[in-house]
Amino acid sequence: MRIRIIAVGKIKDKYLELGINDYLKKISRFADVEIVEIKDQPIHNEKSKEEIEIAKKKEGESILKLLKDGDYLINLDLNKKEMKSEEFAEFLDAKSQYSGSYITFAIGGSYGLSDEVKKRANDAISLSKMTFLHGMTRLIILEQIYRAYKILNNEVYHK
Repeated sequence: MRIRIIAVGKIKDKYLELGINDYLKKISRFADVEIVEIKDQPIHNEKSKEEIEIAKKKEGESILKLLKDGDYLINLDLNKKEMKSEEFAEFLDAKSQYSGSYITFAIGGSYGLSDEVKKRANDAISLSKMTFLHGMTRLIILEQIYRAYKILNNEVYHK
């Protein structure tokens, strides 16, 4: 299976980078995973809804340019369905049967994903109702992907 994570912004913390690389290595025996970083758009006046929407639109355009027609896009969205790890494993397994090129997870910028990316998505899930740093979100989704493969292969993994 080929999995892509498209994330707005760069990892700034070394500890997150180390954790992300560790999980990429662990997952590599099950699937090809790549992370693509999209430049986050600066927002100078955080109270300006117009400036926020413009930034989200530009980030969204960058995300959409990376997608091929056959890619299965899953948005990570705070307001969507949460799953237990076993449910996520079944979900990921079902999506692996999809005939597209990549299963792609999209992680938006500080203000979320654009409406265009939301419309393009095949699915949307929530990792939690809590808000995480964007780098932490990458680490969490990678850990859950790894956990899903361990579950699907009936391998022991701590609970």
